[in-house]
Amino acid sequence: MLEAFYQMHDYLVAHAEMPIRRLLMDEIDWEDRLIAIKGGRGVGKTDLLLVRAREVESQVSDEMAAGVRKKKATGRPCLYVNLNNFYFTEHSLVEFASVFVKSGGKYLFLDQTFKYPNWSKELRRCHDRFHDLHIVFSASPVMRLIEDNRDLNGIVKMYNLRGFSFREYLNLQTGLHLQPYTLDEIVRSHGSISREICEFVHPLYYFKNYLRSGYFPSYRENKDYKTELLKMMNMMLEVDILIIKQIDVSCLPKLRKLLHIMLREAPCALNISNISEDISMSRATTMNYIKCLKDARLLNLLYMDGKQYPMKPTKVYMQNTNIANMALERDLSPMEEYETYFYQALHSDHRVNATERNAMFVVDGKYYFDVKEHVTERDSIRPCAVGDLETGRGNYMPLWLLGFLY
Repeated sequence: MLEAFYQMHDYLVAHAEMPIRRLLMDEIDWEDRLIAIKGGRGVGKTDLLLVRAREVESQVSDEMAAGVRKKKATGRPCLYVNLNNFYFTEHSLVEFASVFVKSGGKYLFLDQTFKYPNWSKELRRCHDRFHDLHIVFSASPVMRLIEDNRDLNGIVKMYNLRGFSFREYLNLQTGLHLQPYTLDEIVRSHGSISREICEFVHPLYYFKNYLRSGYFPSYRENKDYKTELLKMMNMMLEVDILIIKQIDVSCLPKLRKLLHIMLREAPCALNISNISEDISMSRATTMNYIKCLKDARLLNLLYMDGKQYPMKPTKVYMQNTNIANMALERDLSPMEEYETYFYQALHSDHRVNATERNAMFVVDGKYYFDVKEHVTERDSIRPCAVGDLETGRGNYMPLWLLGFLY
């Protein structure tokens, strides 16, 4: 039985592609026994699992050749498994893991976990029963892994995989190996950092293309990017929201219409009454659907500090500029793109809030930021991220440089 899985594993691992090493690969503590890689559709979770499986196999081979392992393993140490395999309609994950461990297996990489019923209970049983087994599994952003999940709370280590940062995109396009910076480093030294980077490349030459079609790894494929992104967005609605969140399929047209409204209007303040009337749903259900779109990585919601769902957000953005540019009824203005990008670049690792001050954003409760299209004649009194600026000066920093946070 395992041989059929190994044949699929070998083919997929051999053809897995990671043209640049994702920063997350080196942030994960691979010694943990249960690891979740959570991320939106299309950001590269499957490739990350397969590339890590390849690394484990190479490491074991090197240890064998160097004599670090004193006895030959009784079986293959590593296996990638897609849980949509029909085998799992009649056999449990625990049963499969038992066979794998008895054959000498140590590292199990599980994909499409949400398609397996009772996935969290089975993962818990595997964790408790097989003490030498390391499991890494991919997870949809709408899956509850820690909060409200008694099965996995306290035993799973969760990591978020995002789409390409501008730094990663720039490295891919140029073959450079530019390194990331912290937000504190960028705020403090954006002038010298941007000048150093500009000795090797002119980032603004690539920035607009990134805003339109550089966030998702599929931009590298020889396909129409917008067609592929449209398919992906529909999968987010039909699978990540309807199936995983168990929303009735009859609600799909209303979700699609809501997403269309957001594409047409965002970035914008929410008029829940008007939107509820447009999609013929109650205000409470409309807010719940907006939260679903956020969880599926289609929207970002901006709140005042201390406020959160189910309260109405101050402003709504599309989750990234590539999705924002899927609006057919209008072209985003440069400022709308730049605001969306600012929130996209910062919100995953930093607390980004609206503010009652004149600034647009407050980050981590201490940095008050403006976002502008151009540098004005007078210096800014606070950090200001400028869309068409290549190198920083004073409080004016290049907006593109915030894409170097990961």
